[in-house]
Amino acid sequence: MFMIRAIVRPEKTNTILAELNSAGFPAVTRIDVVGRGKQRGVKVGEVVYDEIPKDMLMLVVQDEKDKEDVISIVSKYAKTGEKGAFGDGKIFVTPVDEAYTISSGTKGL
Repeated sequence: MFMIRAIVRPEKTNTILAELNSAGFPAVTRIDVVGRGKQRGVKVGEVVYDEIPKDMLMLVVQDEKDKEDVISIVSKYAKTGEKGAFGDGKIFVTPVDEAYTISSGTKGL
């Protein structure tokens, strides 16, 4: 199993969630977050905004194929324009050893 955490622009979230759902990945946690990337925020005139609002989408998938499918969907629909832009986001993937459903105590997804 793999946990995928994607930090994306808030205006892209609904489209990404709809595409993930259509592809068979309906279980997603969405969290409002703030942060900055390598560019250290955005400077507008004399004002520097170093805490940019983003959404974090978090989901756990069963196998390598699912992982690649999710990464492909997020990458495609989070990108702004043909080449993308600074601030489009980041995807983090980590292995998951175990998962449990609290209500039933069932192990696994």
